[in-house]
Amino acid sequence: MDVTFSPSLHRQRHQFVVDFVKRNKPKKVVDLGCSECSLLKQLKFHHEIELLVGVDINSTKLQKKMHGLAPISTDYLQPSYDQLRIELYQGSVTQKDARLRGFDLVTNIELIEHLTLADVERFSEVVFGYMTPVAVIISTPNSEFNPLFPGLAGFRHSDHKFEWTRAEFKSWALKVCLEYGYEVEFTGVGQAPSGQQERVGFCSQIGVFHRLGGREGFNMLIGDDAEDVFSYTLLYSINYPSLHDNNILRRVVVSEVSYWAEKLKTRWIEEKTGGGDATDTQAEGEGEECLRALERHLEIEEKETAACGAEMNNLVEYEEGKDGELFWTNSQGQQESCKLRRCVSVPLTVLWSCCPKVSALSGTLDNLRHLLMDDPEVKLSQDGSAVLLDDQEQDPEEDDHDGLEDSGYTEASQCSHSAEPEEDWDARV
Repeated sequence: MDVTFSPSLHRQRHQFVVDFVKRNKPKKVVDLGCSECSLLKQLKFHHEIELLVGVDINSTKLQKKMHGLAPISTDYLQPSYDQLRIELYQGSVTQKDARLRGFDLVTNIELIEHLTLADVERFSEVVFGYMTPVAVIISTPNSEFNPLFPGLAGFRHSDHKFEWTRAEFKSWALKVCLEYGYEVEFTGVGQAPSGQQERVGFCSQIGVFHRLGGREGFNMLIGDDAEDVFSYTLLYSINYPSLHDNNILRRVVVSEVSYWAEKLKTRWIEEKTGGGDATDTQAEGEGEECLRALERHLEIEEKETAACGAEMNNLVEYEEGKDGELFWTNSQGQQESCKLRRCVSVPLTVLWSCCPKVSALSGTLDNLRHLLMDDPEVKLSQDGSAVLLDDQEQDPEEDDHDGLEDSGYTEASQCSHSAEPEEDWDARV
């Protein structure tokens, strides 16, 4: 009988974990025996996870694949409020490490069958007794399924120390639950051919363990005198860009404000001079309401003669230099020339009302003003109520907002992920 699986068996196991994460939304997840990090590469896109950790005894594999977990360009171009830290450790699952205590989810995908039975006992103590996660997912081969593989003699992989029947797996799992305070449900992936599911079960059997008392159950153990052991070696750690980082938040706000201030200024001038197509504004989401708001508040001043001094007095602080040249003082107290130029003042209230992303990022008008105040890329009026822009021809490339589309960001690109090397018999089915 030729047994095949679609999707492949290892993908079904990973999808089982992904579906669990979607339903339960754990914040801290560790994959023990993460190998080439293929499961971690899938989980990093699930925004509910704040700390994602991989552990494997093979440091060479980790160092070869760890850079595939790094942020991609769109993570920097379009940071979110989500926080994600990824860490990779070299270490044995039979050793304790205090940094992995109290996680929401621990996964062990096709791992325990590579351990001796004595090491399985130590593994149980480390994972369930010391790490005490809220949930544990363990998958392991079901030996009752093996006769369906033609030509298979012995175990599915040369490194397997054992392969349990469903009864043997159940016996071990219930013992763990009784000893460490968990309950377990049994399932699996890899359906048997029609009519044989009940007789042989799943190709990979899975136990999903839940700690009695959930998170509160672990909190009760915090006061225990558990030893703080640090036996793992940290090989890799990275923090993904997040708007919780004030420097990143400031950069994004400045980018949005600069872009939309220029956009509103250009469209307002085009409408006043009849040089633009008003329908473009509406198509880009600015709309008539934004232009009307800008028209009510926007002031455009000439700086071509000494007469501009009186007109500019309410907008910027300036002083006259040699040859009648005028200067303004920016937020850093530095003087900048404004000779033979006009100045457009775009009030922050207009940006706030016309650009939902600006208001959402900054929270309040006062906070928006604070974020812009000390940034060298933004010129604010003396009272900090408006953004000041030179009314001059711009290089088309500069108006392209760093080559990105209207909102300033491109859509996050889809990433392909290399498949985790399968076990010998997985590759054949």
